[in-house]
Amino acid sequence: MSNSIFRKDGTAQGVAKQRLIESLAKPNKRIIYDPYAYKFVIGASIIKLMGHKFSVWLGDKIVPGMHEHLISRTRFIDDLIEKSTLNDIEQYVILGAGYDSRAHRLKLPSKLKIFEVDQLEVQERKLSRISDKTSNMENVTYVSIDFNHQSLSEQLLNAGFDRNRATIYTLEGVSQYIEKEALKSTLKELAKLNPNSNSKIFISYVNKLLKKDPKACFGMGYSKPEKAIKFITDQAANVGEPWISFYSPREIEDMLFQNNFTLIDDKTLADLNSKYFTPVGRTIPESHIFKLEHFIVAERKV
Repeated sequence: MSNSIFRKDGTAQGVAKQRLIESLAKPNKRIIYDPYAYKFVIGASIIKLMGHKFSVWLGDKIVPGMHEHLISRTRFIDDLIEKSTLNDIEQYVILGAGYDSRAHRLKLPSKLKIFEVDQLEVQERKLSRISDKTSNMENVTYVSIDFNHQSLSEQLLNAGFDRNRATIYTLEGVSQYIEKEALKSTLKELAKLNPNSNSKIFISYVNKLLKKDPKACFGMGYSKPEKAIKFITDQAANVGEPWISFYSPREIEDMLFQNNFTLIDDKTLADLNSKYFTPVGRTIPESHIFKLEHFIVAERKV
């Protein structure tokens, strides 16, 4: 597996920033709450002064709906993890964890073993900003890896990963930054990692229509979709994390099937609008809807 699956922290900071902004909303209006996000955001004190409404309004002036898109992805995974761990899942592996805080902010079973996998420098940066007394630290194992010299499977097994326990893996906001071959090899390795137990995986991917038909990746009436795409991809490239891989739904499903994973869910912000935003009086207008990134869940049963 390519070491490009784990990136620097430019996008990790950007996602943490959106979690911080959402956490500033009134409790009865917010979609997620992350009391740790501010620790990973440069200029967090300024964002706190700006508040939720102004910060979202400002973001909408640049890329309408981007905040809601990222927050819906965060909430979708939150719900998936909480539901899965109440059932048969006993291990949770976060690939390219960055500044993920689910181990500390979600209500998770005390028996759940959590493995955060990333490059050592990113993990050191994260650990320097959170206390060793942070909630649930005792159940988190940090697995650092150098893919030039180390195997993901070996590192996880050496860190205490149990091949016989049902496991959920998450690969959030990563697939567009890595070569397709890296994603294929990752799925292949995960399928072999615990062959005798059930597993689930979350992957987000960017639809290849982004290149062929940009309008199809947004809601009806979205203003200047080509401009929005250019801004997003330029920003990623500017922090050294360009988007290089795009997929069709069939391509992703086939890739999963080849590794004995069955697709069980495929959502975008368009699907989650009524589930998350409407109940709190924040229904997103069609002209602000993102459909360019899909959130999928697949399972492998034995």
